[in-house]
Amino acid sequence: MALTILGLSGALSHDPSAALYIDGKLIAAVEEERFVRDKHAKNRMPYESAKFCLEQAGIKPEDVDVVAIPFAPISIFEKARWHYAKRYWYAPDRSLDAIFMGNRRFHRYKKRIQWCLQQLGFDLKKVKLEPVEHHLAHASSAYHCSGFKEKTAILGIDGKGEYATTFFGYGENGKIHKIKEFYDPDSLGGLYGAITEYLGFDMLDGEFKVMGMAPYGDASKHDFSRLAKFENGELTINTEYANVIGFRRYKEKGKGYYFSPKLIEWLGPKREGDVADDPYIHYAASIQALFEKLALEMMDYYLGDIIKETGRIAFAGGCALNVKLNQKIIARDEVKELFVQPAASDAGTAVGAAAYVSVKNGVPVEKMEHVYLGPSYSNEDVIAACARHPSQPQWQKIDNVPEHIAQLMVEGNPVAWFQGRMEFGPRALGGRSIIGCPSVPGVADRINAQIKFRERWRPFCPSMLDTVAPQMLKVDHPSPFMTFTFEVKDGWAERVPEVVHEDGTSRAQVLERRHNPRWYDLMLELEKLTGNGVSLNTSLNRRGEPMVCSPTDALNMFYGSDLEYLIMEDVLVVKEGVKSVG
Repeated sequence: MALTILGLSGALSHDPSAALYIDGKLIAAVEEERFVRDKHAKNRMPYESAKFCLEQAGIKPEDVDVVAIPFAPISIFEKARWHYAKRYWYAPDRSLDAIFMGNRRFHRYKKRIQWCLQQLGFDLKKVKLEPVEHHLAHASSAYHCSGFKEKTAILGIDGKGEYATTFFGYGENGKIHKIKEFYDPDSLGGLYGAITEYLGFDMLDGEFKVMGMAPYGDASKHDFSRLAKFENGELTINTEYANVIGFRRYKEKGKGYYFSPKLIEWLGPKREGDVADDPYIHYAASIQALFEKLALEMMDYYLGDIIKETGRIAFAGGCALNVKLNQKIIARDEVKELFVQPAASDAGTAVGAAAYVSVKNGVPVEKMEHVYLGPSYSNEDVIAACARHPSQPQWQKIDNVPEHIAQLMVEGNPVAWFQGRMEFGPRALGGRSIIGCPSVPGVADRINAQIKFRERWRPFCPSMLDTVAPQMLKVDHPSPFMTFTFEVKDGWAERVPEVVHEDGTSRAQVLERRHNPRWYDLMLELEKLTGNGVSLNTSLNRRGEPMVCSPTDALNMFYGSDLEYLIMEDVLVVKEGVKSVG
């Protein structure tokens, strides 16, 4: 009998997702937002994503042995709920609730998941529902997917799960051992999120923007050390300023924020609009510097010995997407390899919970080598979508797609690139991308102005051939998922200026051909034409929207932007009045 495990996340009312393991093989993993077209799919259950996973595997609900969920009840006899109650003394309603009703959120989530399963046709009497602690699911998504055979240090940093905010542990022989957890409100992710709100962005969405803004500022201009400290093995966030609840919150236009009026008194009004200027760029630099300092201190304190022993680290939780911190970690002499779960945020906990249950049942899971785990569409599907679309697209089927598209890119055109299975996680990796030739001056600005409508300081990233990485990047380290930034070698900022950030780094995807042959071949064609086997690559979506999933989504996005070329499988759609190919 095959062991079939469906992981379903969505406990924290954002980023619901589903993942399916059959006998240790990850068959599918996908985020609900892509189907429902609502970024982060707040307050939804992973209905469409679960349905897709079952369809992809060709199985029925009765074939699933276990449904794993990344959220679990936390005992009153453990420290977590008491820590929460004590630290939130100033909001007695919340604090007492944590002690007397501390698993209310778990029970509510379990009910919603059961309802979701019934809609999908599951018989609740026959399927086993297995809760996995949130941070254990994060830890599993990193360690079990890393493929590391030796003892591995495991780090988990995010906003919060049930109560925990930070996880330190190690993996050995497939088993995860917990060393230490920190609990809410003492959360480095929560602090970064609160400052993200102060800098005018949405928490859980704008943290990337703060990180992109940081290199433009000077961290030494403002000392942020009063916001948090790590001493004697404990992290303490200053809840006079951040990670605040109840009446301590700063409120504006009826909305409460995770920082207090005291932060405004200290730093001035919260940032508005799209301009990144003084003092806010310096604040971004200061919070990034504090975040890196504390994260590295905590890592050394709890995991230093294990890292020295084996050099292997697995990292997950939303903060694992902080590529600047990751760059600092891999720069250390004792670190041989860092594996970051590509869907490090809560979406990845569906994979983690399912992997955890699989391993617990004696079935190890395969190494995660790629994230092409979502839906794919045939040429026939694409043509049917064109036929149905109100804009009546003019399309043609073309041969030798990489050659034709590379030619368009070298002529300075951004192209919408829709190929194969959709990526799992926040990064476009050549399945649903907007691509451009990085040696053409101004192509990034053109994508920003016409298509993405993003803040101008946010960097664009390069995807590159595995043969190019050793020539272009200063550090030799696997980077299949764009989870690290690297300093680029001399001369490359001039060769591919559109994909090197303000601080001389690039967040690179280094591709092996076996994982996505067509994407690889396109970069080979670019190399023939320009000498650089590198493509600019950003996600196929407009600002505030989730990444495109289906051909219809791609057409909607295409006609809602100034893009002129869209290639879906072998089908090229060109806007009216624009020169065609060949």
